[in-house]
Amino acid sequence: MDTSMNFSRGLKTELIQPYDFEMSQDLRPFLEEYWVSSFFIVLVYLLLIIFGQNYMKTRKGFSLQRPLILWSFCLAIFSILGTLRMWKFMGTLLFTMGLKETVCFTDYTNDAIVKFWSWVFLLSKVVELGDTAFIILRKRPLIFVHWYHHSTVLLFTSFGYKNKVPSGGWFMTMNLGVHSVMYTYYTMKAAKVKHPNVLPMVITSLQILQMVLGTIFGILNYIWRQERGCYTTSEHFFWSFVLYGTYFFLFAQFFHRAYLRPKRKAESKSQ
Repeated sequence: MDTSMNFSRGLKTELIQPYDFEMSQDLRPFLEEYWVSSFFIVLVYLLLIIFGQNYMKTRKGFSLQRPLILWSFCLAIFSILGTLRMWKFMGTLLFTMGLKETVCFTDYTNDAIVKFWSWVFLLSKVVELGDTAFIILRKRPLIFVHWYHHSTVLLFTSFGYKNKVPSGGWFMTMNLGVHSVMYTYYTMKAAKVKHPNVLPMVITSLQILQMVLGTIFGILNYIWRQERGCYTTSEHFFWSFVLYGTYFFLFAQFFHRAYLRPKRKAESKSQ
């Protein structure tokens, strides 16, 4: 048993070697203080939404096509790179050490790859708030799920980073994967490049699947909380469950309104 465990750990180390840029200085000591700052950032974000919408109320929306293409393209490249690195790490860990190791993830937060992509992922949640600026300045509908998801994900990511929530490994990995598809779609849409009509539905479906799997991993984390690397508290479990629950409800509601309701209307008209 010990021999196979050592072999698996050796295999993980052999397959997943960090690149030079992933060996950069660890920002954890600085960013742990960011947990408090994240509330201020979200407050400013919400106030800017109110101000921005009032400012644009009597003004014509901007096109911003080129800036939007560049913005979405950069976030797509970032998400794809993060997906390739973290899915390789988590996939290798899953198939060599088992599911429990990927859920009881705390011991792996000191790995160079995980450390790098964790703090970069955290900062990306601040950058992604800029998505809302494009919506407001272009005078596109700003739906509740958009700003609620952006603001609470920032808080949840900060919370998880500071407390090294074990199931956060899957949270980051799945989020990067979904965003790699989502921002690629946004880039194509902004550039008016032809894309499969089913792609928006696929993205929303992936988001819903992420919420289901995130809830499952959170429950497993709580069940295995006495295991090594899996320590969590009732508070951590409660907030993760609440957020995943609200995300699931809101994305499922959006899916129904965006993809099912128009179809029903069309069917009733044809009848």
